[in-house]
Amino acid sequence: MNRRWQLAFGLALTGLAGYVDALGFIRLGGLYTSFMSGNTTQLSVALGQGAFAHAVLPGTLLLTFALGAILGGGLSALTPPRFKTMTLLAFETLLLLAALSMGLSAPDHAVASLFMALAMGMQNAVLAQVQGFRAGATFVTGALFSFGQKFAQALAGRGSAYGWVGDGAVWLALTVGAFLGALAYGAFALYALVGPAVLAAILAVVAGVFAAVDRPVLSSTP
Repeated sequence: MNRRWQLAFGLALTGLAGYVDALGFIRLGGLYTSFMSGNTTQLSVALGQGAFAHAVLPGTLLLTFALGAILGGGLSALTPPRFKTMTLLAFETLLLLAALSMGLSAPDHAVASLFMALAMGMQNAVLAQVQGFRAGATFVTGALFSFGQKFAQALAGRGSAYGWVGDGAVWLALTVGAFLGALAYGAFALYALVGPAVLAAILAVVAGVFAAVDRPVLSSTP
């Protein structure tokens, strides 16, 4: 897979993470299914204030996300290299569909959001880094900082004139994904999960095509 395909995968997955994070944020009233730094802060504040009941959900989301990362890492280790991306994205698709199913059957509970966090943990095993810039909601803070550094270097004439574009694109992909997620949830409620599930499935098929011709899609080693 050439550079353009790698970047396309990275940005698509970043947008997907932002979309799912927006759904979780709205559904959970301020918690996240992908951005675990925010959940860590919420957990710590709740514990610090003695609001132990309010610490349960962010703590559970953190554990579920970590479990997804472990699951993704295990599958990655057991899968032949050229089939890793396809396999992990296929499992992510199933987890997103499971989130939809659980949310429809138990709309008043957070079970659907836990499946979403599990899927996002697995996604980070699919793609932790793409050719020099970080992708995924977990890394957007770092990407934004890198954007600022590279943009300043470009202005000063001490770096690549367009080195900042990749990091800026990561931030923009997350922003657009979250925006679309908020719009979709407002219009379709939890059925909005169909969108990222379909996208993950399409990416899995594309990865499978590359695997079939023995051309690894991306390095998905966690």
